[in-house]
Amino acid sequence: MAEKSHQEGYPTKAFGWAARDQSGVLSPFNFSRRATGEKDVAFKVLFCGVCHTDLHMIKNEWGTSSYPVVPGHEIMGQVTAVGSKVEKFKVGDKVGVGYMVGSCHSCDSCHNDLENYCPEMILTSGGKYHDGITTYGGFSDIMIADEHYAVRIPENLPLDSGAPLLCAGITVYSPLRFYGLDKPGMHVGVVGLGGLGHVAVKFAKAMGVKVTVISTSLEKKEEALEHLGAHSFLVSRDPDQMQAAIGTMDGIIDTVSAAHPLFPLIGLLKTQGKLVLVGGPPKPLELPVFPLIMGRKIVGGSSIGGMKETQEMIDFAAENNITADVEVIPMDYVNTAFERLAKADVRYRFVIDVGNTLKI
Repeated sequence: MAEKSHQEGYPTKAFGWAARDQSGVLSPFNFSRRATGEKDVAFKVLFCGVCHTDLHMIKNEWGTSSYPVVPGHEIMGQVTAVGSKVEKFKVGDKVGVGYMVGSCHSCDSCHNDLENYCPEMILTSGGKYHDGITTYGGFSDIMIADEHYAVRIPENLPLDSGAPLLCAGITVYSPLRFYGLDKPGMHVGVVGLGGLGHVAVKFAKAMGVKVTVISTSLEKKEEALEHLGAHSFLVSRDPDQMQAAIGTMDGIIDTVSAAHPLFPLIGLLKTQGKLVLVGGPPKPLELPVFPLIMGRKIVGGSSIGGMKETQEMIDFAAENNITADVEVIPMDYVNTAFERLAKADVRYRFVIDVGNTLKI
């Protein structure tokens, strides 16, 4: 009860949609946010993306959720107030907040602009803030965040189709940069053409990389080649196609979050190639060691990015006209959207028009 009364003691009235239990069903929810501190920006939420992580959180599929859960960590809005020591923003600016709203500021990761790997990273939704209060995400009318964890949104980047870049975008941009898979003329495979995969294709193409989409079925071939402009398409269940592509790729970004074999993917890599996992399968994957040894190959992982890199990604997206392919929905459609998301029935990302459709 103490935590609830502390929450209610916050002075800034807020309204959003929350899940109350593991059913994951969302409904209107009145709550409070903290006052705007000296380093905080307050902003009206205009759009918020719907991520697969939100689905895990509202249903407590990772066992870490504490209810009520207000989801949403791909948040775009407009600044309404700034604290006395804020330097990056002024009232009226467009602003974005992604997967995190805090970290310790003192560990090696924080000192190296890798706040996303800080052991004390604070999640935007369902985390615990420094004062012990549960964080509520962007399925709400207003947000208040430390300016360090907010990004400036360039004028030419649309807020609706730009919102998913704050999670899906940085999740694929960061490994392309870190693992050196961003050099013109390189050949990179993208496994899975969903919310992450379709953005990975766009970023890699803008970096001058040759892109092959790797999928289990032919269904997405036209989409990959005609709509997204991938250079080639590979059906992973076709032995002849896979055999013909052996040893041709400098790297692979694997976005699949279901159990799948890694052995065929490792075979596609050139000597010293890199397979980078950014999806999160619920069970351990089998890792064959000899193909790694025989080709000095690497299997790595990557998670979002630090704030400096996230700003860099947003600026790169604006310069290269990169946005996510989205279906914009009203707030009261969100439960249906989650049902469809669970069946992968979206091309490729839902974004809620919070500013126009969130009604008290």
